Amino acid sequence: QVQLVEFGGGLVQAGGSLRLSCAASGRTFSSYTMGWFRQAPGKEREFVAAISWTGDNTYYADFVKGRFTISRDNAKNTVYLPMNSLKPEDTAIYYCAAALSDPMFLSGSYYMPPDYWGQGTQVTVSS
Repeated sequence: QVQLVEFGGGLVQAGGSLRLSCAASGRTFSSYTMGWFRQAPGKEREFVAAISWTGDNTYYADFVKGRFTISRDNAKNTVYLPMNSLKPEDTAIYYCAAALSDPMFLSGSYYMPPDYWGQGTQVTVSS
């Protein structure tokens, strides 16, 4: 069992920045690919970014490339998502996720079925 807790959400103006963190406990954190997903009101949950267990490989949805950067610290059991140049359309609940395999690129987007989810943290970007 892996427990995931997100931190760092909040309210920010368009163009601003936030840094999300996800602290993991339980089974060996470094065995898992870690990812971030988000869900906006009335929309399906979507993949945002992921990082392999070694940290060597990163994956991003097109809509965050160049603005968000995923990283991890296996010694601290934590994964990070600094978010820059935020837009109102980035408003969503952001979820941390852990999976035993890296994402697959299918039909133009990444597919990563997580084994564990965090509870989510709200990010609101005002215009």
